[in-house]
Amino acid sequence: MRFPSPLIPGTLLRRYKRFFVDVKLESGRIVTAHCANSGSLLGCKAPGSAVLLSHQPAPGRMLKYTWEMIRVGRIWVGVNTMHPNRLVEEAIARGVIGELQGYDLIRREVRISPRSRLDLCLERGGERCYVEVKNVTLGMDGVAAFPDAVTERGTKHLRELIRLRRKGWRAALVFVIQRADCATFRPADEIDPVYGRWLRRGTAAGVEVLPYLARVTPREITLRRRLPLLL
Repeated sequence: MRFPSPLIPGTLLRRYKRFFVDVKLESGRIVTAHCANSGSLLGCKAPGSAVLLSHQPAPGRMLKYTWEMIRVGRIWVGVNTMHPNRLVEEAIARGVIGELQGYDLIRREVRISPRSRLDLCLERGGERCYVEVKNVTLGMDGVAAFPDAVTERGTKHLRELIRLRRKGWRAALVFVIQRADCATFRPADEIDPVYGRWLRRGTAAGVEVLPYLARVTPREITLRRRLPLLL
């Protein structure tokens, strides 16, 4: 996924009300940008950090900037949760996610119950593979972890994937790790032990857990390879 125009550098001043960040641009101007990430962003919101914004001056849009990345140590970390679904679709088309090859159709935002949707459904003939995608920004000592805050919604998605698997459909959970300094992936049990328990139940029920590492640069984000899963 290439950004259509160059990202704009700045310095993070603060994140507040979950969806807002104040950023000082190189010109000295201070702007408020949209934060498309409802997580805690633990370890990825230190004031004074270098950040990159995209500029989207669409008519009627309240905030013209979107927070895309933050510099953590020597790497860029992608914080925009609007990108992982597209990244997974592109990776499937390019053959990067070998586990999800061989399907003829990809449907997005698939309703599976009156109150639930999953991100993707892959279809081939009468076969289906339901896919939920999660963005990962939390890294601890070279290990990527999810979630970075208690996630009842994430647990609900896991229960839905287990239900679909028990009905005979294929079900997969893809974690998009938007930071290059991690070599393995695990559930963040110390943050949300309930989610960790359901993730283990999911793998035992046959839900495929696929953690994929992304290469994050100011020009593009691409999925590269699968990381080992630590349960």
